[in-house]
This record gives sequence, structure tokens and C-alpha cells, in this order.
Amino acid sequence: MITRKVEALDKFLAADDGKNLLAGFRRAVNILKIEEKKDGPNAYSHRHAPNLRIEHAEHKLAAAIARAREDTASMLEKEDFAGAMRALARLREPVDAFFEHVTVNADNKDLRLNRLRLLAELRRVMLGVADFGKIAAEGPTA
Repeated sequence: MITRKVEALDKFLAADDGKNLLAGFRRAVNILKIEEKKDGPNAYSHRHAPNLRIEHAEHKLAAAIARAREDTASMLEKEDFAGAMRALARLREPVDAFFEHVTVNADNKDLRLNRLRLLAELRRVMLGVADFGKIAAEGPTA
């Protein structure tokens, strides 16, 4: 099982979608680490509020995260690691668009908090599949 997971992860990270999503993951995690030092380690543990999404890219990312959460859970239950990676790959474009069009640290504190919660949801979904934090630092590892 571990071998299949590592193989699927290696293949995912060798593709452009995997590389770019990993870069987006790193960016999200770095932002969260900085802001969690100010707001506390559990500040973004709640789900984001849909009514506070105002940018199209926020709506797109939220929908992609919800779909990835469901799809990866289903795939992991069946031990379909390649399928879980494909589900994560669909996050690439919405993550890229979010960072291109949305200011995370908005002046409005409610928007800022909501955007940080959305990034925390992204982090949770990705870490539910593999420890991408270790991958970012050390190379592929399930």
C-alpha cells in the first residue's frame, strides 16, 4: 500500500499540475504560519463563511476544495492513490487564480479571516492525502 501511494505521489509531483500545486501549497502554508503567529494556532480551524466570499476566485477555490475533500476521501477509502492525486490536481487552477486575484490580508478583518480559513481548508485537504509539508522540505514522502 505505501509503495503504491509513494509511486502515485512521485508521478503527481513530476507533472506540471503537481509541481505548481505544491508551490501553491507552500505559499498557502507560509501565509498561514505567519498569520497564525499573530492570531494563534487554532485561529483558522473553523470553516470559512460562504457569505464572505466576494471575489470569483474565492468561490472557485471553495468549490474546488469541497470537491477535492469528497473525491480524495472516496479515493483513499478505495486505496486509489493515483485517483486521489488526480483529485488534488484539479485544485491547481483555482489555487493559482486565488493567489493571482485575491488579497489574502485584506484591510477588512472579516474578509482576511475568511480567506485565511479558506487557505487552512486547502491545507487540511492536501495534508489528508499526503504530508506535503515534508515533501516541500525533503522531497516525496507519503
